Amino acid sequence: MTHVRTSPLRNAFTHRTYLWLIDLDRPPAVPRPLRRLAAFPETGPTGPAARHDLERYLHAAGIDATGGRILMLAHARSLGHVFNPLTVYWCHDRQGRALCTIAEVHNTYGQRHRYLLHPDRHGRAETDKEFYVSPFFPVDGRYRLSLPVPGERLALTVHLERAGGRPFTATVNGTRRPARTTTLLRAAARHPLSTSAVSAHIRYQGARLWLRGLPVHPRPHHAPTEKTR
Repeated sequence: MTHVRTSPLRNAFTHRTYLWLIDLDRPPAVPRPLRRLAAFPETGPTGPAARHDLERYLHAAGIDATGGRILMLAHARSLGHVFNPLTVYWCHDRQGRALCTIAEVHNTYGQRHRYLLHPDRHGRAETDKEFYVSPFFPVDGRYRLSLPVPGERLALTVHLERAGGRPFTATVNGTRRPARTTTLLRAAARHPLSTSAVSAHIRYQGARLWLRGLPVHPRPHHAPTEKTR
C-alpha cells in the first residue's frame, strides 16, 4: 500500500503487508495451531456476528442483503491484534447482483465510520468526507474512490479532494494467492506482526510530519455508535 501527501508538505511512503479476501459466510479453515496467526470475525449466537452487524446497517439504509454474498477485504487478527485503516465489503443479493460497497474506515482513536457506496461498473464512487482520520486534515473535502471487486489482481485507490487540489492519495495493490497453510506461513514469515506494524507505521509517519511542523487539526466529537469494540 502506498500513501502520497502533496500538500501542505510532501510525504510519500510504501508499506508492504498482506490482506485477506474472504466470504463472510465461509471464512478460511485455518488449522488450530495457526489460528493465532489469522483469526476472523467472531461468531455470535445466531451466526457470524460481522455479517449480522452489516445486515442491520444495510437494512437501516433500505437495502436487503439477506442471503446474499458479502466479500470482505481486511487484515485478520494476528497474535491477538488487528487494525484495519480500511475494510472493504462488497455486498450482493441472493441472485449474485451487486447491491453496494461499504468502505469502513478506522482511525487510531478506536473509532470507525462506514461509507455506503454505489459504485459504477468500474468500481468508482464519490462521497463527502465525514470522519476524522489523520490529525493533519480537517473533516472536509470529498473522496473519489476506485474499489472494484478483486480478481487475480487487487487495485484500490482513494483520493481526497479539497478546495484547491488533491492533497492525498492512497493505493492498495496486490496479487491474489490461495488461502493455504503454506501461503499463510510464508506471509507471516515475510511480514511478522503485520497488523501491529500497520499501527506503528501510521504513528511513525504522523510523528515525522509533526516534527516537520505540519499543524494538527483538533479531533471533533463522533457519535458513540461509531466506537469500535
